[in-house]
Amino acid sequence: MKLSIIIPAHNEEKRIRKTIESYHQFFVKKNQDFELVIALNGCVDHTLSIVTALSKQLSSLFIINMPQAGKGLAIRAGFIDALTRTNDLIGFVDADMATSPEAFYTLVQNIGLADGIIASRYIAGAWVYPPRPRYKRWGSKIIYEPIVKLLFNLSYYDLQCGAKLFKRETVETIIPQSIIPDWAIDLELLYLCKKNKLTIKEFPTIWYDQADSKLTLRGGMRMLGSTFGLRLWHSPLRFLLRNR
Repeated sequence: MKLSIIIPAHNEEKRIRKTIESYHQFFVKKNQDFELVIALNGCVDHTLSIVTALSKQLSSLFIINMPQAGKGLAIRAGFIDALTRTNDLIGFVDADMATSPEAFYTLVQNIGLADGIIASRYIAGAWVYPPRPRYKRWGSKIIYEPIVKLLFNLSYYDLQCGAKLFKRETVETIIPQSIIPDWAIDLELLYLCKKNKLTIKEFPTIWYDQADSKLTLRGGMRMLGSTFGLRLWHSPLRFLLRNR
């Protein structure tokens, strides 16, 4: 089975090289048929030059360079690009190596008959190093998750973990329906899978928490706004957004 891994990158000059080289070396050793799709979005540092240099050394490395910043924009562009080539599994992972290649490979091994599989930091069997600050977990558990349950009737232990994998047919179904440009892309993809009656498995992961995470408190508040906008868009009242 051929695997496509999308890595969205926004100003990742300090860590993108390590991430690409680690993933490339791991899957080469596994004799896995794979490709890496690096989806640069709104980069104003040296990320592009670093990735371009790596593309001359490593096989199966594709680059998308978008002027706009946005995780959702990057992931959607990566999915669309991956669909132009032959593959069986298409997923994405954060650029910060919070999910190691070994941890991502467990998704490949365990997708089974499901239409998709998502890594989870909070399901039984998962490990997080170092332990996350309590405000991160409880802020989500007390505020975000109840809102998602109310608006979308989705119940997952971990909606936002940045490692997800889907079968090609799943991507072909949900990506044309996707519109979200930012961090709420994880939620939208899961909701679209539910809407299309696709089965998604949640699987425990090993997560190396990064101190310089791009998701800030302000970003979290924006994501809440995007969550309400997403519910409105995927409803009969979506014309209200079109007229804004």
